[in-house]
Amino acid sequence: MKLVECVPNFSEGRDLAKINTITDVISGVDGITILDVDPGADTNRTVVTFIGNPEAVSEAAFLGIKTAAEVIDMSKHKGAHARLGATDVCPFIPIANVSDDECIDLSKSVGKRVGEELRIPIYLYEKSAQKLDRLKLPTIRRGEYEGLQEKLKDENWKPDFGPVEFNSGAGATVMGMRDFLIAYNINLNTKDQRLATDIAFELRESGRSKRIPNPNSPNLLDGEIVRNTDGSPVKVPGLFKDVKGVGWYIDTFKRAQISINFNNYKVSTIHNVFDAACKLADERGIRVTGSELVGLIPLDAILMAGKHYLQKQGRTIGVPESDIIESAVQSLGLNDVTP
Repeated sequence: MKLVECVPNFSEGRDLAKINTITDVISGVDGITILDVDPGADTNRTVVTFIGNPEAVSEAAFLGIKTAAEVIDMSKHKGAHARLGATDVCPFIPIANVSDDECIDLSKSVGKRVGEELRIPIYLYEKSAQKLDRLKLPTIRRGEYEGLQEKLKDENWKPDFGPVEFNSGAGATVMGMRDFLIAYNINLNTKDQRLATDIAFELRESGRSKRIPNPNSPNLLDGEIVRNTDGSPVKVPGLFKDVKGVGWYIDTFKRAQISINFNNYKVSTIHNVFDAACKLADERGIRVTGSELVGLIPLDAILMAGKHYLQKQGRTIGVPESDIIESAVQSLGLNDVTP
């Protein structure tokens, strides 16, 4: 059986009636199973994860985007998370007996339909990207919804599908085939978003501008930028490959978080990034209190973390799988803000 996973991110995380309206339409498609619905009030965003055969996923994704455009008004949207449209991003991930090329074709088919029938601008990203400058989501999303109207006037940012006219209600949607991604937030015992951002810049692959430390501040963002002879900032790579990171403040939890995306959890593991964040936080006079998952995570990633922490304690890893999982949950503090 062919299986595809779809993980649309909808720009509504507060109104459960609207969220349920969207998920009811998705789950109503024959052959679709919703695996997870993860709303966030401060981000004002809901991540929905569902699977099915390619035909069912195609229909469910289209109907979800259509319904989101009907119930979400982007002109009134505010939230901590960067976003471009009512359906901000809609990735397709091959799960079983489906090739990358088939998933790429699926994303293009859905994108074309959404663009033509719903009149929503569509940008293809990751492995579906048609241009090199559209590979990465943050690049496409730069300027967010508020900058979209001007962006659409730029010939370089003509959508891959759909109109060049600004859709004030729905915004635009980024779509494509990508590998499995883990969304993960690390909690800090501070409300200072800048400290979370400072640590995120150290962790993420793209790194940061090099700075001379300010002797009066533990935050490197307070230091002077080191520049090349042409005036451009000297860039320093981050610690972890295939990791993206930003810092934000979540009012619900009354704390700042480091928001992390893992594009390849086998290259850069959750536990190694968590341990590094703990060290960097300590250097800045703050502490990591725990972490949270957004959506789903491969069992393998949790088992890797559990075994890592058992071995650090000098304990055997030859224990029941449930004990290994519990080791990961406790060590990563995954019950810190949500059970």
